Amino acid sequence: MEQKVALVTGSSRGVGKQIALELAKNGYDIVINYARSKTAALETAEEIKQLGRKALVVKANVGDVEKVRAMFAEIKETFGRLDVLINNAASGVQRPIMELEEKHWDWTMDINSKALLFCSQEAARLMAKTGGGSIVSISSLGAIRYLKNYTAVGVSKAAVEALTRYLSVELAEKNIVVNAVSGGAIDTEALKHFPNREEILEDARVNTPAGRIVHIEDIVHTVMFLISEGAYMIRGQTIIVDGGRSLLV
Repeated sequence: MEQKVALVTGSSRGVGKQIALELAKNGYDIVINYARSKTAALETAEEIKQLGRKALVVKANVGDVEKVRAMFAEIKETFGRLDVLINNAASGVQRPIMELEEKHWDWTMDINSKALLFCSQEAARLMAKTGGGSIVSISSLGAIRYLKNYTAVGVSKAAVEALTRYLSVELAEKNIVVNAVSGGAIDTEALKHFPNREEILEDARVNTPAGRIVHIEDIVHTVMFLISEGAYMIRGQTIIVDGGRSLLV
């Protein structure tokens, strides 16, 4: 059996890094994508190599289609295949609606939603050569409910969830399974950019029925399930992992 390969966008740190490490532990060679954090990406690559797996580090802003195509050309040249795409890279401007500018909107939509479409197109071409694969995107609760200052990001994540449904149908003939994971508040480096970070975390601590906030491992476990054979008949779904927080007002 040929060695399977997974691409995790935005995998130099945070949730993306932990997903990449878990995939490596489960026998995948990993493509580490980053936009700015080269040192962190190389550190992640070293951890993956210590697990006995190969790691290809590729710098690419996934909101730029030409850079996406160049990244996949490098994946094809290095590995000749791709079995799993984890669409994790995210960015965005957090401002009230009346303060959003066109450049804020375009930046957020490009990285958070346009990237999924064009990464999926390239991934599907490689996956089809080996009989199929899996695509999983990381979304957030802001896609379905109001979060303060989250308009641009929330709308971009809603687009991710809608595109997940469309991709799921059209890529099914290529035996590609497409889903998304939407997590509750996680205390990561990314959350430090939220002006109301402490308020978000306190709400999660107090109001999550499961009794604790979501951990990175909760997201990782769900992603690993969605790329497994056990999830073959789950298609186009967004699995909410929030300990029940979104069930309450």
